[in-house]
Parts: sequence; C-alpha cells; structure tokens
Amino acid sequence: MENKKDFKPFVAADKVMPELTVTSVILGLLLAVVFGAANAYLGLRVGMTISASIPAAVISMGIIRVIMRKDSILENNMVQTIGSAGESLAAGAIFTLPALFMWASENDAIHAPSFLEIAVIAACGGILGVLFMVPLRTALIVEEHGVLPFPEGTACAEVLLAGEEGGKKSKIVFSGLGISALYKFVADGLCLFPSEVNWNIKPLRTGFGLDVLPALAGVGYICGIKIAGYMFAGGVLGWFVLIPLISLFGGDSVIAPAADAISSLGASGIWSSYIRYIGAGAVAAGGIISLLKTLPTIVKTFSKAMKGFGHKEENELRTNRDLPLPIVLIGVLVIAVIIWLLPPIPISLIGALIVVVFGFFFATVSSRMVGLVGSSNNPVSGMAIATLLIATAILKATGTTGYSGMASVICIGTIICIIAAMAGDTSQDLKTGYIVGATPIRQQIGELLGAVVAALSIGGVMYLLNTAWGFGSQQLPAPQATLMKLVVEGVMGGTLPWGLVFCGVGIAIVIEILGLPVLPVAIGLYLPIYLSAPIFVGGLIRWFFDKKKACKSEEERKNIVDKGVLYSSGLIAGEGLVGILLAVFAIIPLNSGKTLAETINLGAPLGNIGATIFFVVLLASLVYFSVHEKKKKSA
Repeated sequence: MENKKDFKPFVAADKVMPELTVTSVILGLLLAVVFGAANAYLGLRVGMTISASIPAAVISMGIIRVIMRKDSILENNMVQTIGSAGESLAAGAIFTLPALFMWASENDAIHAPSFLEIAVIAACGGILGVLFMVPLRTALIVEEHGVLPFPEGTACAEVLLAGEEGGKKSKIVFSGLGISALYKFVADGLCLFPSEVNWNIKPLRTGFGLDVLPALAGVGYICGIKIAGYMFAGGVLGWFVLIPLISLFGGDSVIAPAADAISSLGASGIWSSYIRYIGAGAVAAGGIISLLKTLPTIVKTFSKAMKGFGHKEENELRTNRDLPLPIVLIGVLVIAVIIWLLPPIPISLIGALIVVVFGFFFATVSSRMVGLVGSSNNPVSGMAIATLLIATAILKATGTTGYSGMASVICIGTIICIIAAMAGDTSQDLKTGYIVGATPIRQQIGELLGAVVAALSIGGVMYLLNTAWGFGSQQLPAPQATLMKLVVEGVMGGTLPWGLVFCGVGIAIVIEILGLPVLPVAIGLYLPIYLSAPIFVGGLIRWFFDKKKACKSEEERKNIVDKGVLYSSGLIAGEGLVGILLAVFAIIPLNSGKTLAETINLGAPLGNIGATIFFVVLLASLVYFSVHEKKKKSA
C-alpha cells in the first residue's frame, strides 16, 4: 500500500478549483436531508444504517458532471461530504432518542421530546463530532496513510477519480454499481431470495449464516484479509464458542437478562440476550486500549496545533489547512455551555462534562475504527451502550434517579452517539478529500452545514414515523433504541448483567496480551456473524490476488487488485443507492392499503439455495472484473 511520503493527491496543492460553491452546498444539503430520512427509517426498521458517502458522490457526478456539464471533482467531493452528514447524524439519533418516545407511550405523565429538543440535541452532537475530529485529521489521515485503509473513504475517492478519468476505470466502477443495484433490488426489493441465509448446527446448538449482500463483500475486499479475518475471528468466538457454551451449560435455566429458558432462545436469541453485552464490554475496553495507544499521537497533534496560535504560516499548503484550533476549542466550549444551560436539554453540569470527555474519547475511537473497518461496520451503538452504562452509574450515584435521570442519560447517550457517528463519517470524508486533493477546512465547514440542516429535519422525520406506527411496534421495532432503553432501566433498577460486560472486558484484555488488534475482533464479537462472514469472503478473494504466485509480476498484481477495489467500490455504491430507494418504497401507500414495497414482495421463493447461488455468481463477477483485462490481453 502506498505510504504518505510517496503520496500525491489527484488535484495538486497549488491548484485552485471550485469546491465550496452554491451548487455543491445546496445539492449536498438536499442529499443530507434525504439520506438522513431514509436511514432513520432503515435504522428503526432493521437496526442498521447504510453509508451515504458513495451514493452521494455518484449522484453528484450525475447532476454536476452530466446534467450541468461542469467539470469539478472537488465540487463532487463537497456534495458527498455534506450529504453523508445527514446519514451519520440520523444513525446516532435513532439508536437512542426513540427510547424517550417509548417511555412517553408507557406513561401518560411523561411527554415525548419536542421538535426543538430533538433538533438542539442532534445539532450539538453533530457539531461536536466534526469539531472533535479536526485536531485528529493529521494524526489519522495523513500520518497513517498506507496504514489505516479507510475502506469507504478510499472507495469514494476511487468513484470520484473513475468519474474524473473516465474510460476503463469508470466502466469498472459503474459495472459494479449496476450489477449491485440490480442484485439488491432483486434480493430486498422483489424478495426473490432472502438476503440472509442461515443454517442450524445442532451438535453445537448454534447456527451459522451470512448476509449475501454486495456491499459486505466489497468492504471485505477493500479492507483485505487481515482486518476481515480479525472480524470473522470475533464472530467465530461468539457463535462457535460462547453461544454453544451458554446453550450447553444453561439448559432450561432462565438467566437474566433473558426472560425465557436458554434452551428455547436459539442461537440468535442467545446472541441478542447475552453475547451483545459481552461484545459491548469488549468494544468499550478495546476503545480504551485504542485511546491509550494513540494518546501520544493525539498529544503530538495537539502540540503542533497549539504552536500555530497567532502565527499562521503564510505559505501553508491548501491541502493542509484545517479549522483553526482556537475556533475549535471555543466552539466546543460554547456547545458544552448550551448543553448545560439550555432548558430544552435535560442535562446537568455533570452531564455536560460527561459529554465533552466521553465525546472526545469516542470521537477518537470511532475515527480510528472506521479507518479499520469502514463506517457501515462502525458499532456506534456499542459505544452508546458503554456511555449509557457509565453515565447512568454516575447520575445514580449523584442522586439523579427516576425518569428525570433516565431521560438525562438518554440525551447524553444521544449526543455522544451522534458525536461518534459524525466523527467517523468526517474522517472517511477527509480521507476521500486527502486522496482527491480537497481543502480540509472547506470540507469541515461543509460537514458542519450538513449536520445542522440534518438536525433540523430529523425531528420531523421521527415525529412522522412515531405518529404513523409508533416506536417499538412491528413496523418500527427500533431494536437499538429498545436495547438502550433496557440498559438504562437495568442500571437504574440494578438489573444490568455487569458480569457479561466484564467478561467482554476480559476477552479484550486477552486479545491485547496476545498481540492482536482488539477493536476488529471486538467488533466481530459484537456484530452478528452474518455480517462478518461475507466481509471475510471478500477478504479471501483479495488475499488470493495479493499473493504474488497468483500473478506473473508485481505490476500485474497491483493492476488486478486496483480493478477489484474499483469494482468493490461500485458494489458498495449500488447497494447504497437501491437501499435508499427501497426505504422510499416502504413508505409509499397504494390504493390496496399496502405499501409499494409490500406489493412487489414475492416472499423469497428461491430460499437459501437460491440466495447462495446468486451470491456465488456475485463473487464470480468480482473475480471476473478483476482479471478481465488480463485475459483480454492474452487472447
């Protein structure tokens, strides 16, 4: 992988091009609202969101380059920078805030959060997430170029560069995009086959499966075998060691936090009731270990920034300009005071201090984490769980209990959850900008604009969805927010399974002692194996091409791998675009009383076998487009 010394951006530092323009801002803000709304629905429906950077980049190229006939890669990059902010802010908000609505529905004396409260909380989290990432940019994006892959940031840059250079590169990207879009629509739109296949393994009393989706295989290919392998190892630990042990020793016992006998839960039930708490503990411990390891780099980065007070370099390169640190520090202070004193936000001074301290901590962890495994696999909810555990314990110890204490904790968790999501998204966008030659300060301003506008819209989206179906209903189960609600109630009521959490901490310490990277393994433990398995498959394909024996020369190997990265970028983009389209279909009612999505649903007649065959064909297409040019030349 190319290191920072040999790296040169696509647009040279001494070249000035249109970037933060009226066109890019307006288009970016529109996409921020659209992606924020679509991801809010998806997250409340299935508990996961999709990264919007690449879809935003593809849409911006279509509008700016094709329709408006403008030739500006930096404008396209700015559109995806602003647009992806909406998705990240929505992810942080919908994983926690619905708990307040659910408490209001359970008790008539409790009022749901107002539109103003939601908007202010979301805006505070979004702004802090961007500001906390500013002093980390040099350490994570520049100094570790060639070390941290930033899969989606790199993929987004490849999409932009392919559109810029045209020709064969563009064809590879858009071939992947088209095939992935069709695949996703057939799988999750028409539901010709299930997008998740699974098998029961009776001797071990567990199961195995994978989400046969294009983006996951693409992320695995871009990450490579090491990171994909570590994630899969965490999944194997959870599903082939811990779940069988709990099942074998638990028997017919009913052990909290589950309300049913362990023998009746099944593998997914055991994962949901026990393994997720262990995974949350491992992720929290991994985050602390990661912070301690990166602390010298962070201190060095801050030291360099502090030296710049009052004497800015006149000849500073355009591609090195960040928001000035004094503005960042003043901004953080102002937001902290707003969180403390503004009436709509039920957070005390102690809560505001928790937000600042843990917010910066998780912004650092999140930024490094997405550098390893990408934004789509960034377990923001795991960080939120860790925050809720600590914040609830602190507030309970200081006498803030009951609903007021729980509401305060949820608001603290929401802000920190949004901070983590926004910091991760900002780091991916800054990585894209670093590769294409964007101006960091302009991207950071764009992120702030996107965060504020998305914050103003997310409250309306949440009220609309809650009015239509209600959070926690069959239509909107809000799985993440339900878990957060249970965690807060468990700590306040003294029923949280701390033993499981500390088991996760112990596992993280063992992994660190063995000299393995903790976060990828912890993420694999926290996420269901259905996600890490297809990522591992993508990593295996990349590993095959990375082996020198598979190619005649180093140049040929690099050419094949690069084409695979381009095609994988298209796979991620195609699934993202159609995922948003399907979210729209799911809320369009027809005269029959069904939604458009329900009308076109075929009920997965092909089953697991059909899904497996389609996934194998998809993987074959990845191999084909990676080696196609080589075969053509040898003909």
